[in-house]
Amino acid sequence: MMFSTRSEYGVRVMIQLGRRHGAGPVSLAEVADSEQLPLPYLEQLVARLRKADLVSSTRGAHGGYELACPPEAISMAEVVQALEGTLAPMQCLTDPVTHRVLCNHELDDESCATKLLWTRVQGGISRALEQTTLAELVTFAERGATVRRPQARSRAHDKRPAALQV
Repeated sequence: MMFSTRSEYGVRVMIQLGRRHGAGPVSLAEVADSEQLPLPYLEQLVARLRKADLVSSTRGAHGGYELACPPEAISMAEVVQALEGTLAPMQCLTDPVTHRVLCNHELDDESCATKLLWTRVQGGISRALEQTTLAELVTFAERGATVRRPQARSRAHDKRPAALQV
């Protein structure tokens, strides 16, 4: 599953605002320059983030955008939801109240054999987004983005068929 540039760029904007949290409004042109992103597109994204009450704006010569609340209080689920809407890994129907995946094959009184898989995928993505705060991403960005990769598993000891090994 791939997220659109709305999420990618929007998260980058939020990280920039998070890094400057408490320093007053930041010009969107400054964010666009520092991230090398197109200003007109960022204006559209920030409008969505404002509508979701994640950022606030200040007009005037020293105006700009800033976070509406501390980075610790903003989950990536809120950000992605504001930018993308409901996330569903397949073109199944999503219940507007519970946000659960509903299979469109069930409309024909048949049970969709892949519903379990797509429900798990959606749950995993949702949990990862809900458990990741903007503060974590800001800290990660300020540390220079050094990642310790887990040690690779030996395929010789993996009992899965070779086609399923990643």
